[in-house]
Amino acid sequence: MGASRYSFHIVDYVVFGATIFVSLGIGLYFALSGGRQRTTSEFLVGGRAMKFIPVALSLMVSFESSIMMLGLPAEVYVYGAQIWIGMCGWFTVLLLTNRVLVPMIHPLKVTSAYEYLDGRFKSRSIRLIGTSLGILHYIFYMGVVLFGPAIALEAVTGFPLLWSIILVAAAAIMYTSMGGLKAVIWTDVFQCVIMFSGMFAVLIKGTIDVGGVGAVWTTAYEGGRLNIFNFDPNPTVRHTFWGLYLGTFLKASGIAFNQSTIQRVCSTPTLKEAKKVVFVMAPGFWLTITLAIVEGIVAYAYYTHVRCDPLLSGQITNPNQVIPLLVMDIFKGIPGMPGLFLAALFSASLSTVSSGLSSLSALTWEDILKPHMPNISEFKATVIAKVSVVIYGILSVGVAILTTIIGGTLVEISGSILATFTGPLTGLFLTAFFCPWANAKGCFVGTIVGAIVLMWISMGSTFSDVKTRTPWLPPAPSDMCFAENMTSSTYNTSLLTSAKSMYTVGEPHRELYV
Repeated sequence: MGASRYSFHIVDYVVFGATIFVSLGIGLYFALSGGRQRTTSEFLVGGRAMKFIPVALSLMVSFESSIMMLGLPAEVYVYGAQIWIGMCGWFTVLLLTNRVLVPMIHPLKVTSAYEYLDGRFKSRSIRLIGTSLGILHYIFYMGVVLFGPAIALEAVTGFPLLWSIILVAAAAIMYTSMGGLKAVIWTDVFQCVIMFSGMFAVLIKGTIDVGGVGAVWTTAYEGGRLNIFNFDPNPTVRHTFWGLYLGTFLKASGIAFNQSTIQRVCSTPTLKEAKKVVFVMAPGFWLTITLAIVEGIVAYAYYTHVRCDPLLSGQITNPNQVIPLLVMDIFKGIPGMPGLFLAALFSASLSTVSSGLSSLSALTWEDILKPHMPNISEFKATVIAKVSVVIYGILSVGVAILTTIIGGTLVEISGSILATFTGPLTGLFLTAFFCPWANAKGCFVGTIVGAIVLMWISMGSTFSDVKTRTPWLPPAPSDMCFAENMTSSTYNTSLLTSAKSMYTVGEPHRELYV
């Protein structure tokens, strides 16, 4: 891609920099206050005395990262809004989590999610296989999350992708290692406010520029982006109601057994408080995901309105760059607003990465090191936990760099890679919970075989040259893409040809859309 035609104003850098410094300041505050993170209980579970509202907001944004901020709007822009059906599957799982999981887990006062497996099967091998898959899941998840804001910043400002990855990772490592879970939770609360501010700013300004809510929805309907209800029973179709709702329901079941979920549930003092965490988090999560999907609809309506599809015209090379480009277009000449969105994007990633680092630290100490160091002091144990934060942060940077070679939207990337680890883990926990006759040997073998099969499928879906890819929906018009609208002064015909090859030829099947 050519040099960016956009540049940040000094106000944008101030807004963005302030977000980073506030996050670091929260970490420093908790490093110097209270118990000063001198025990593993305080560092890993906040002394089990956290209030439910900050914990709920923290848990919500832990699963809302650059994958949500960039990947969901990108998915909607090129494939339509049908993915929203999957969010209903998430919501159902969260409600069941509040009724089934929380009352079972909170009284156990565990720090690691996999302590439950050890107690259930009386097998350390089962606990270690669960921990290993959990650690691999988080490392790869954080890598994909770090990749998101990096590609966005590179697209709109030309800022080097590698340095963006390092910046987010370094900030998350610093405040997580300084302030522990307390810092993670309270920075998540701050970052939640920033994230919502950025999303609402884009939705409001984009809708105004298109001509109002009615114009946005009319344009999206005519362009086939409101393809929500497709009841085709064919399992080979990329997105149908059955695949999205039932598939997401099974996939999202892993959130109930996720280390971040259990770590936060067990950081509250009472079962009543723990139930409130998920009760508040569930509708908040659903609302945020819905807003991200609407952003994709607004983006399509805007580029239809100006008659210049950014992918077809070669302004961007990846659907994940649609929203950053939209931000720079609609807020052109308004200093500070692009900086606010960038701060929102980085906040979403920081919250997820810091939660992942905290979870990995807890898993490393509780499941791997603690059994071999029974007589170590609390201070030394906490130091080890903090050092592990740094190590895992470095590993996630490596994965983020590897992610740059994989194509597709962030939703596709995360879905194909992470399923390798979350699928077997979810099956293992569901078996442990609901199959009292299951034994350790059968679950161990089943988990290993499941991981191998899913890795084979994932690698095939990601790297296969013969896989049939679903073409994109028809693009927005591009007849008004003049030279001054281009990302580079030289029109890139190879990018145009590549983009055209991904789009559907002809009109969308309107009978499938609402």
